[in-house]
Amino acid sequence: MTETSRITSRGVDKLIAKLRDDGVAAGRDEAARLKSEAEAEAARLLARARAEADSYLVKAKKEADAYRAAGEQALETAIRDAVLRLRAGMAGRFRDEMQRLVSEKLADEEMLKAMILEIVGRARDSLDTRGAAEVILPAAVVGAEQIRENAGDIQSDRLTGYVLGLTSDMLRDGVTLLAADGRQGGIRVRFQEGDIELDLTDEAVAALLLAHMQPRFRAVLEGVIRG
Repeated sequence: MTETSRITSRGVDKLIAKLRDDGVAAGRDEAARLKSEAEAEAARLLARARAEADSYLVKAKKEADAYRAAGEQALETAIRDAVLRLRAGMAGRFRDEMQRLVSEKLADEEMLKAMILEIVGRARDSLDTRGAAEVILPAAVVGAEQIRENAGDIQSDRLTGYVLGLTSDMLRDGVTLLAADGRQGGIRVRFQEGDIELDLTDEAVAALLLAHMQPRFRAVLEGVIRG
């Protein structure tokens, strides 16, 4: 091999070695760059995942709080409705029982007799009324059969003596007993040809008693329910 060939061969070897070394360095640098980018991308993805997870947790907590609040509200509403239904039911039973007791009491013949004698006398004195007084009795007390049998004497002294054992001398002059058309309980008393009427039917008496007693009943009921 000539000197020139040897020089050329060495140059080629050096070039190959340089290219090899440059390639290795470039590959190392590229690998380092790719690794750095991959690590940066991984960090970004991890940060975004954490942010999304935190967001989901916050959202989930808000939804859980909303569901819990809605559940508590629904429970409070259900309890309130139950209390209202209980209160209404007990008030209704109280009203019905009051009506039943009053109707039962005013169906008693002795009670009616006492009411007629007392109310007619007191009303006439207090109202200074003149003329006839009409007392409308429950048809149930007079009796449907008796009404049919005495239809022609419905305003006569014979009916006065027949009903409740009252006689004409037990009442003041001018008092007439009549039978109610409907299912009235208790009595109604009319003066001055109907211009003045005292309503002592079972419905009127029960309503008066309820107006007086229901506030106290509600107060007791409130205490029982809240207690």
